[in-house]
Amino acid sequence: MATRNRTEVTEFFLLGLSSWEEMQPVIFGIVLAMYLVALMGNALLVIVALSDPKLQTPMYFLLSQLSFIDMFLTTITVPQMLVHTLSVNRIISFNCCMIQLFCFMAVGSMEGHLLAAMAYDRYVAICDPLRYSAIISRGLCLRITLTSWVVVSLNSLLYSVLVTRLTFCGNQVTHFFCDITPLLKLSCTRPVVNEMLIFTEGVAVVVSPFFFILGSYARIAVAIARTHSVAALRKALSTCSSHILVVLLLYGSVIHMYLRPSSSYDLDQDRQVAMFYTVVTPMLNPLIYSLRNQEVKGALRRLFRKLCISRNFQPGPR
Repeated sequence: MATRNRTEVTEFFLLGLSSWEEMQPVIFGIVLAMYLVALMGNALLVIVALSDPKLQTPMYFLLSQLSFIDMFLTTITVPQMLVHTLSVNRIISFNCCMIQLFCFMAVGSMEGHLLAAMAYDRYVAICDPLRYSAIISRGLCLRITLTSWVVVSLNSLLYSVLVTRLTFCGNQVTHFFCDITPLLKLSCTRPVVNEMLIFTEGVAVVVSPFFFILGSYARIAVAIARTHSVAALRKALSTCSSHILVVLLLYGSVIHMYLRPSSSYDLDQDRQVAMFYTVVTPMLNPLIYSLRNQEVKGALRRLFRKLCISRNFQPGPR
């Protein structure tokens, strides 16, 4: 292995999404539009889920938490990227980089845990509907959410601390934010401990929710197959299709980005996948849940009707 010069790194230079300077205004416009759509869509879902009386159920509590996570995830990375897109100075301090890494990993991991909790909710609703209200409650969902936050925060803290102990040979990060894969690429030596952590503890914390989701849907499939009912199949598909699509969007990109050795990283391709994961998926999630969910569409109509009525009854100027 060729030796590389070791330097005392106090800041990193983010290369951004693309090195083509003439494309920066186009990238800025497209990303800003998607970011605003993601924020407005998810904020609207949070407002509806928390305010509409007909959506005061554990499932919609979890959905509101998922929308909050999506807003948080995009805000961690996109505003900084937009500023850097139209700026020559794309520098981020070492400490801010580590904070961004911690927040991104914690929030990104939390999304998987929420999707696992939503899969369990769907499993009980379909396979044990008579005991649903006895098993699933808002209090249980709140405890699951808080416990998951503790687990993912500790996991992300461990990753961040190990990255701070690396010796870096350069400070040019081939990314638009501080992610773990491009930072590992800057290490002067192969980060064996970090890679082992990703494939052991990382799999347990990040990927285990995915296997839990698969197990939940396998049990649902078995229960439906035993009924031999087309109506039950249609009802299950209408109930679970939105959730399944969101799971595929999330884990398709996560597994591609992180669960492989650092020697096989393609940072240029990873930037595009990260853009899909951090901007496109949070933008699509509220659209998927609102367009394919009759209860959410009904709640949105009631909300807009209230807004229109309140506007019509506002006193005019005298």
